[in-house]
Amino acid sequence: MVRKDPQRLRIRFCRGEEVKFISHLDIMRLWQRALHRAGVSLAYSEGFSPHPRISLAAPLPIGVTSEAELMDIFGTRWVSPHFFIKAVSQQLPSGVEILQVYQIALSLPSLQSQVRYAEYRVEVETEKERKDIEATLTSLLSLKHLPWQHQRDTGTRHYDLRALVDDLWLTSWCYPHCTIGMRLRCDSSGSGRPEQVTTALGFAEHPQSIHRTKLVLRTS
Repeated sequence: MVRKDPQRLRIRFCRGEEVKFISHLDIMRLWQRALHRAGVSLAYSEGFSPHPRISLAAPLPIGVTSEAELMDIFGTRWVSPHFFIKAVSQQLPSGVEILQVYQIALSLPSLQSQVRYAEYRVEVETEKERKDIEATLTSLLSLKHLPWQHQRDTGTRHYDLRALVDDLWLTSWCYPHCTIGMRLRCDSSGSGRPEQVTTALGFAEHPQSIHRTKLVLRTS
């Protein structure tokens, strides 16, 4: 069903192994092409360089999979969520799957401004026993500060890694692997990176897999 009314849709989708090395910019282009081919009438920004009004909640780091990606699109014509899922899904590549679509108010704040935390499931290889891992998680959470530095192209960035960690928990342990749940800050003040947290926890190897399970939005 289609009618000529402006509309804002929120889409929750997953990104699998097939597309985990695609950049944020390429994901945006992928969605624009899929929406165009599906016949979805997108609204455009105003100004000298108009662009489709599509926004992702939080860029997904390269190499990370997800079941919790959120995206808002503004359309010039109303379409039902059912029609949207059916039409657009046919245009998406393997590894990108629409999980949910629902309409939201046009006047709501931007999706990016609503994001507060991101939750992850992180698998690492370890020689540690379960009790030692749990003690390490508790120890990091008990810290008031954890000075950290990260090398960027623009130079070294110094910050407090502890301020970016909201919670940690051990999801599973089966020697020589364990899976750690993480709830990390993800807003304009900073975003926690799971691989930095595992390094701070004393794991020598880079995580074998990082999977985003949830984006937590501001409730008011």
